[in-house]
Amino acid sequence: MDMGDMMNNAKDAAGKVSDEQIDDAVDQIKAKTPDSVDDKVDMLAEQAKKLND
Repeated sequence: MDMGDMMNNAKDAAGKVSDEQIDDAVDQIKAKTPDSVDDKVDMLAEQAKKLND
C-alpha cells in the first residue's frame, strides 16, 4: 500500500469516524508499526480529522 492508497483510505474513513476513533486507530497503528512511520501516520490522521470539520 502506497501513500496514495493510505490517503484514499483515510478520506473514505473520515466521514464515518469521530476524531476520537481516529486517535484510537493511530495509537493501534503506532503500536504495531516501526517508529519510522509515525510521522506519516500522524499526517494522515490530521488529514482525516480535517475532513471531519
